[in-house]
Amino acid sequence: MTLELNEIQQQMEQGKLVFLDCSIDKVNKPLDKSLIELIPDSLFFPIEGVFSDASSNLPHTMVSAAVFTREVQKLGINSDTTIVLYDRWGLYSSPRAWWMFRYMGHKEVYVLNGGIIAWKEAGLPTVARHRQATRTGNFQAAVQSNWFESKSSLYQKLHNPNIRITDARGTGRFMGTTAEPRAGLRSGNIPGSTNLPFEEVLDGPYLKSKAALKEIFAAHIRAETHNIFTCGSGVTAAILALAAYHTGIRDLAVYDGSWAEWGKEY
Repeated sequence: MTLELNEIQQQMEQGKLVFLDCSIDKVNKPLDKSLIELIPDSLFFPIEGVFSDASSNLPHTMVSAAVFTREVQKLGINSDTTIVLYDRWGLYSSPRAWWMFRYMGHKEVYVLNGGIIAWKEAGLPTVARHRQATRTGNFQAAVQSNWFESKSSLYQKLHNPNIRITDARGTGRFMGTTAEPRAGLRSGNIPGSTNLPFEEVLDGPYLKSKAALKEIFAAHIRAETHNIFTCGSGVTAAILALAAYHTGIRDLAVYDGSWAEWGKEY
């Protein structure tokens, strides 16, 4: 779920929050490394480092529960810690981290709507360096399998009328009229899926209103079905998952391998 800045400030005063910067480069659009602006006292959550399975040939494969537990403990996070995630784009990669924590059973995890952009627009101070954890937390992962979709499980569900598959890639990539940005991938889409480019649920760096999101999702998802989100590599699919959760949808999952796996040319 997302939190607005005023909601976060109320909890900050009680000293109950841990901020995690979850920023990653966009495809063909890297972050500006010469200008680093962070929320003070925040830690770095390296999605493309220790929180992606290095043994996989896919871009952002989810790590095991054991690895996730160990690395989150290194950040000093406990099982009762309230976590606020953000990224330097506004709202891009932080939803991926949100989904990872939810899949690993942590409920008190939120995304700052608007990320560092919202923080700066409020006139709040920034720093140029992350804080380093000084203690080990007691976090323990408890996998919630309903949040995760694999290639094999999705393949078995393709003709099930009780699922909905929504693809967050751009329309050109979904329709196969635009080449994939990663080499070795076919063009096209997963059979039975619909297309909802992730930008359509955003208003600049912010999620659109709940009312607007419900209208947007009306043609794609249902509360009574299992809603699966996919994209290029499992990152922007999580934006749709977060937006759907914001509207009240609870039966949802992200296809971790996404088109990077399904679209491989064998």
